[in-house]
Amino acid sequence: MKLRTLALAAGLVISSPVWATTVVTETGAVTSLKNRLSDPVDLWVTTHDLPSVNGFELKPEGACLDEICVPVQRETDTAIYIERSGVEWLNVSELARRIQQPVVTDYDQDVWSFGAIPAQRSAFVRDGRAPDFTLQDVDGEQLSLSDFKGKKIMLLSWASW
Repeated sequence: MKLRTLALAAGLVISSPVWATTVVTETGAVTSLKNRLSDPVDLWVTTHDLPSVNGFELKPEGACLDEICVPVQRETDTAIYIERSGVEWLNVSELARRIQQPVVTDYDQDVWSFGAIPAQRSAFVRDGRAPDFTLQDVDGEQLSLSDFKGKKIMLLSWASW
């Protein structure tokens, strides 16, 4: 594997693969990152790239996505945030741990996949509303849950395992 080496402030040397890091989200969106800090366990991205990775933005109150906001101390280096040579870096893996978001990684291929955020997924339970989905009926016709809006329905699920 060819490595490129970046020399940063305070003598920190960072090596990263020449190819881009691939991030796959819950929705299947794929982001290719060329800038990331090499870390054996975590994915560090620039705060500029953060929204394309998981939709979060770094704001004064922290890393935020809709109503979810994770505090980020920016005065000193922390497990979630560092600044090097004027570039702000956020540890997306640490952010995922803090919001209990599942992460799967192929370290050899530098591919990361982030699952659903529990706080977002639980909203439909709190509101008593099922998310819209589409399935085929026995005749092969596509039906969506939203097709039955305003009607009483019963959802029955079954699995063979």
